[in-house]
Amino acid sequence: MNSRSGGRPRIAAAWIAGLLLGLSAWSAQAAPPAQRPIFVLNSLDADVSVIDPVSFQQVKRIPTGKEPHHLYLTPDNKSMIVANALGDSLTFIDPVTAEVQRTLRGIVDPYHLRFSPDMKWFVTAGNRLDHVDLYLWQPTNAEQPLKLVKRISAPKTPSHLAIDTRSSVVYVSLQDSNELLAVDLATQAVRWKVPVGQMPADIYLTPDDKHLLVALTGDKMVEVYEVGGLAQPRLVKRLPTGDGAHSFRAWGDKRHVLVSNRAANTISKIDFQALAVVDEFRAPGGPDDMEILPDGRTLIYTSRWARKLTMMDLQTKKVLQQVKVGKSPHGVWTLDHVSRQ
Repeated sequence: MNSRSGGRPRIAAAWIAGLLLGLSAWSAQAAPPAQRPIFVLNSLDADVSVIDPVSFQQVKRIPTGKEPHHLYLTPDNKSMIVANALGDSLTFIDPVTAEVQRTLRGIVDPYHLRFSPDMKWFVTAGNRLDHVDLYLWQPTNAEQPLKLVKRISAPKTPSHLAIDTRSSVVYVSLQDSNELLAVDLATQAVRWKVPVGQMPADIYLTPDDKHLLVALTGDKMVEVYEVGGLAQPRLVKRLPTGDGAHSFRAWGDKRHVLVSNRAANTISKIDFQALAVVDEFRAPGGPDDMEILPDGRTLIYTSRWARKLTMMDLQTKKVLQQVKVGKSPHGVWTLDHVSRQ
């Protein structure tokens, strides 16, 4: 009798423990994942602002080398690489914890940077020193993850890079000579160089590799070139957007892309299948680089002249919040974003 009654509390305790364990597991599955920080590169302060995505407040600043302009994620998603152009270095930052992992020095004048889709090549544009550097990516080599294979002369002022999906060609805008350059990655040789409009900056290659969009910061246009399968690019169309057309960010639907018009204080939405501008957003403070958050309707962009990061609702077209960051904020990025196609 005592034995039987004494077993009931043990059974009840075991049942309650099992229930609590199940509830704990369900709670862990049901809980939304923690949001990762937003990073803003302050080019003239030589540091990075870390923004809490919930409070939309700056929580710390990370010192880097001089003139951090652009950034890119490593293929394993474990490091955000900040290119310090005047510092001749790359700063590797954990995109989740916002802690500096390492600094790689001796990378000469890295202004813009890209990995090839096959993860073989790491390419930098030397904006100040007029060259494009092709590095082999060696992630298992802790001492030398980047091996310089070829330095290509690219006068004048190489600005932005785009690499096709086959990892066969890298396109480069030459800002101060008003040209577009194409480099064959297999041979490390120049395929062609052609004139374009005034002061080309960012370039966007459509997901099918057919068209290359070129933002003309010295104009109010985006030029569209057919490049896929052609020995020489062919100008297809010029799209009026706004003064100082500068930086692209894909909408995430493989059909639309945004371009920031820095001098016009606007952002244009382009349908790159129809080759037409289909919408416009007012964007105060000199809009520069952009990012779209996972909900697909929240845009964040650096307000270059206002020293702020701005949050906008793309459906209502209203500015939601702004947070003060450093001098001349340029690149912006977070691990939590929609597709870049």
